[in-house]
Amino acid sequence: MKRASLITLMLLSAFGASQAALAVEYTLPSDGSRLVGQNQTYTVQEGDNTLQTIARRFDTAAMIILEANNTIAPVPKPGTQVLIPLQLLLPDVPREGIVVNLAELRLYYFPPDGKSVQVYPLGIGQLGLETPEMTTRVGQKIPNPTWTPTPGIRQRSLEKGVTLPPVVPAGPNNPLGRFALRLAYGNGEYLIHGTNAQNSVGLRVSSGCMRMFSDDIKALFAQVRVGTPVRVINQPVKFSIEPNGTRYLEVHRPLSQSEMQNTQTMSYTMPVGYSQFVSDKGTDKGMADKAIYRRAGIPVVVSSGAAATTVTAPVLSVQNGTPTTGNETQATQ
Repeated sequence: MKRASLITLMLLSAFGASQAALAVEYTLPSDGSRLVGQNQTYTVQEGDNTLQTIARRFDTAAMIILEANNTIAPVPKPGTQVLIPLQLLLPDVPREGIVVNLAELRLYYFPPDGKSVQVYPLGIGQLGLETPEMTTRVGQKIPNPTWTPTPGIRQRSLEKGVTLPPVVPAGPNNPLGRFALRLAYGNGEYLIHGTNAQNSVGLRVSSGCMRMFSDDIKALFAQVRVGTPVRVINQPVKFSIEPNGTRYLEVHRPLSQSEMQNTQTMSYTMPVGYSQFVSDKGTDKGMADKAIYRRAGIPVVVSSGAAATTVTAPVLSVQNGTPTTGNETQATQ
């Protein structure tokens, strides 16, 4: 879609944030709950050049902020109130190892102690070079990787007037950053890695690999081991019936398959169990339909008899540049 491409271009071309990203870590809920975290609001300050600058403050993706705020400009004016989507439903998969939800542009890491989950923004494959869904494991940990461009990448670069060297050595100019995790899928061509283009994190711009902020991949690399399970899924629609009976629906825009598709109006392949969820008497179907139409990327209450709402959170002080959501969420390096 042309509008989405323009926004992506503006995000990529703008000056990036210098502040180090912070991984958001949530205590895992018990008793069958999937809801974690709280949303926040943030007042745009002078110097917040783009949504990507703001996203870096909260270690989230600019595209997720666009989903939550809908009509916000890619370069918001100082004083603008921005909803920071830090509340979410955990993906409907086993809580182990690394889980990538492509539709969310998020990577979840579940440490072996089973007490928490770390959530990171992620850059994924562009149109025509999509990151595939897979169930695999970490096959190799590579510190200070070199980069050998594939023939396809070299050809695409030549078409843009750029001649790539056969091998890019390790260092600050390496597109793989300082750390890489090679996945044991296919011929090992898919990596989770850092990047020398920090503003590309949280966008669909790669050749199929998954890229992270430098501080994020450093933190993840230090924790995971070879053999760690990895699941790459595509769940734009998530739903939950919480232990207290409240029903939530979280809807992200689906991944388009062509430039002409409008992700705000594209149809969905609904997850298993959704038809039963929406037809139950405990679900307000009208509210669920509105959530599917709006596609806000945050959990929305769709319980019968409930007022249409999203769970709100305290306003973040403009003097404080990191998430503060009480005991549920903490920022870690």
